[in-house]
Amino acid sequence: MDKQKLLWGDLHSNIHHNQIDEMEKWYEFAKEVTDFWAVAYYPYFMRKLDSGLGIEDIYDKDIREKDWEEVLEFCREKSSMAGKDGNIPVFAGYEWQGSGLDGDHNVFFLGDDGELFNPLRYEELCNMLPLGEAIAIPHHPAYALGSRGKNWKTHNSDYSPFIEIFSSHGSSESGYTDRHMQRHIHMGPRTGGTSVFDGLTGGNEVGIIASGDNHSVPAMYGHGLMACYAEDNTKEKIWEAMLKKHVYGVTGNKIKLKYNIGDAMMGDKISERPSYNHVVETEAGDAVDRIELIRNGIIEKVHTHSGTWEEKKITGEVTFKFRAEFGWGPDLRIYPDITTKKWSGSLETSGEIISIEKCWTSYGQKLFWEEKNKCEFELTTHKTSQSGKWMGPSPVTSESFIFEIKADIDSDIIMTVDGKTFTYSVRSILENTQLISFEDEARKLSKERFGFDEFYRNDNFHHNAYKVLLHRGTPEDGYKVHWETATSGKKKEKDFYMVKVFQRDGNIAWSSPIWVE
Repeated sequence: MDKQKLLWGDLHSNIHHNQIDEMEKWYEFAKEVTDFWAVAYYPYFMRKLDSGLGIEDIYDKDIREKDWEEVLEFCREKSSMAGKDGNIPVFAGYEWQGSGLDGDHNVFFLGDDGELFNPLRYEELCNMLPLGEAIAIPHHPAYALGSRGKNWKTHNSDYSPFIEIFSSHGSSESGYTDRHMQRHIHMGPRTGGTSVFDGLTGGNEVGIIASGDNHSVPAMYGHGLMACYAEDNTKEKIWEAMLKKHVYGVTGNKIKLKYNIGDAMMGDKISERPSYNHVVETEAGDAVDRIELIRNGIIEKVHTHSGTWEEKKITGEVTFKFRAEFGWGPDLRIYPDITTKKWSGSLETSGEIISIEKCWTSYGQKLFWEEKNKCEFELTTHKTSQSGKWMGPSPVTSESFIFEIKADIDSDIIMTVDGKTFTYSVRSILENTQLISFEDEARKLSKERFGFDEFYRNDNFHHNAYKVLLHRGTPEDGYKVHWETATSGKKKEKDFYMVKVFQRDGNIAWSSPIWVE
């Protein structure tokens, strides 16, 4: 596994008929935040009946086949450029829903010449797809059976080697898990019998990923990403890793995760042993709260990391991470015309910037990082959906970075935002969350629009101010964890083990299982 590269991707970017000419824009964004990408063409639309009722239906064959050929041609072009000048591999795919009786699946191809099939049932779809050259990945499985939730009775792991546990819809881990599934309330609520854990406890061998189910922006922060361990960043090796289930999923932050039992890695299958030595290594984007070792869908052991590092005294040089989040601003009910804000800024340290994670949710973001101790950035934040299109994202209010820095505990971090300079000691960043509120600008705006800039309380100004939130930082001891533990025995004919990592801020990573039989 040490020879494997950790690669990030979004395997659920739905491009609609009226977005076909935006594929280049989507791709340019995707290659800023992922190592590989996939187009999941969405051949469905809201058709109005004569009565005025809107129903979701599939486009006529001539429209979807024309769109699909454009998708294939785009992917052929990008495949020829992959690995050169920052270009990334792109897989061609489409969403298949059929009659809704088997659950929704995204079909992807290794090559750029696959066919767009539209049978009503999943078994028919699998019979049409070339084995080993195409996959059909279930998503939002925890909706009701028969209403686009996953039908595990018809599942075929040869064509569906892994499943999407989390997306913009929420968590499909089980019918009673800790993350909601309420964004598309009309498709819900989430239920039991169709979830990821229902499939795994029923004996199905599926790996686990997360991906966006994004319809306006690919790889949107907070809507889920997948990771895979591949020998290199070529389509062939990524595909090989996906078929082997060497994959896992995260809700937002790119949590690095390795999970092994002996020499077996996540996605592998091993024979029964007297005991099982589990090794978990993780590097999170914020402090790790805990790691759960799950056996057959039930927590077997827990490593609680919170409380193990917070009181350690720090002196001299320290490596730490903190998130800087930009957004908020005027309330649309008061200032309906102010929907977008452009930011420019920089961050500088007397130490060294080790890494920068881009937590981006919309277009218009740039990072310039050429010096080891300084970076500059340009951001665009929105108060409305980027597109206003059907199935567009929820209102977007912030963009952020996670900075990893090595510097003296008593040194300063200097941040400039729109020409203003703010200085924070490393020590203060590690002690607490801090807020920059541009209240003076909000007061000036209120004066210009309403002649109102004085009151005995500042609600009208603070509530409408743009803000920068500096999340409390975490030293390396807090976000890096190595955990080893052991189990023994066997509880079922085929056991499965997996791990779930929780960050302090609520972000989660799920490993694919390791099976024992």
